[in-house]
Amino acid sequence: MSLKKLAEHLDLSPATVSLVINRSSVADSIPQDTKDRIFAAARKFKYRANFFARSLRTQRSFTIGVIVPEVSEGYSASVMSGVEDYLLQEGYFYFVASHRHRSDLIDEYPRMFLERSVDGLIAVDTPWHLNLSVPVVTVSGHNEVKGVTNIVLNHQRAAELALKHLFHLGHRRIAFMKGQEFSSDTEVRWSNIEHVAQQLGLKINPRLVTQLQGDSPSPQLGYIATKVLLASRNPFSALFAFNDISAMGAIRALREAGKQVPEDVSVIGFDDIQSAAFQNPGLTTVRQPLREMGRAAAEILLKRINRPGSELRDQHIVEPELVIRETTYPVPTGTLVTAKWRP
Repeated sequence: MSLKKLAEHLDLSPATVSLVINRSSVADSIPQDTKDRIFAAARKFKYRANFFARSLRTQRSFTIGVIVPEVSEGYSASVMSGVEDYLLQEGYFYFVASHRHRSDLIDEYPRMFLERSVDGLIAVDTPWHLNLSVPVVTVSGHNEVKGVTNIVLNHQRAAELALKHLFHLGHRRIAFMKGQEFSSDTEVRWSNIEHVAQQLGLKINPRLVTQLQGDSPSPQLGYIATKVLLASRNPFSALFAFNDISAMGAIRALREAGKQVPEDVSVIGFDDIQSAAFQNPGLTTVRQPLREMGRAAAEILLKRINRPGSELRDQHIVEPELVIRETTYPVPTGTLVTAKWRP
């Protein structure tokens, strides 16, 4: 069906139908019920807009570049699902490139995207220092770059939620698992944990602080880091992991050491990925609204593309939430975790 025939069927002008189908910013003034009628008719008659004509007319490719560290279960995949939701809704195509924390790829991918005429870029958990000719939105970038909007979590609030929860359960000797040095969130999250711990009068034992090593998205990293903690033979009653994936590995290591979770040691994760609720026991965690962060990144990017000069805030802050499940428990009176190292 042609655009003209579709418009005749709807008893609307071809210009109105074209504005809605092509998601023009001018279409914002058209009533939503009219838009719904147009899209319903387009689906019914399998009408598709002429992509090349649309691109020539608007001087846009209607394509977005998305840069992520890796694609697997966890943080990046959850953020990507929100990005995908909004871009599909708005009729945009997108490319995804994973850099696996290689600095050469982090520098090269933006240029490759520009060569493919993308209209804008979204960078997830990726250090960002470039000032490009197209709009850019980062998720957990933490670097201030002119013209770049960053979607960030309120990390101070996240640290308060986790530490106050453990503190009120009676935990005073808490072990901590820091993220990898290359992770965008590692430094800001740890500095807020230290700040909140000081406010609570909670002393952090350096011997109870370990750090994830390696770029694998597997629970193996948390498993290894927890074995290092246990080998130090410093007692602890709770463990605050860097993310849910590492918390899952930590629970496995604790069980192998003969410790029950949460009866002997409480474990709290970070992110609230989909599988966190289905662990046994269900994982207590600090929820980042990851899908909403991805959707917000895509929405802000398209606003900047369609209305240059809009949404130029340096930061868009989102709030965390504590999700209490079955891996945290009041500290047993007079008992603390000590290591039972098993090679």
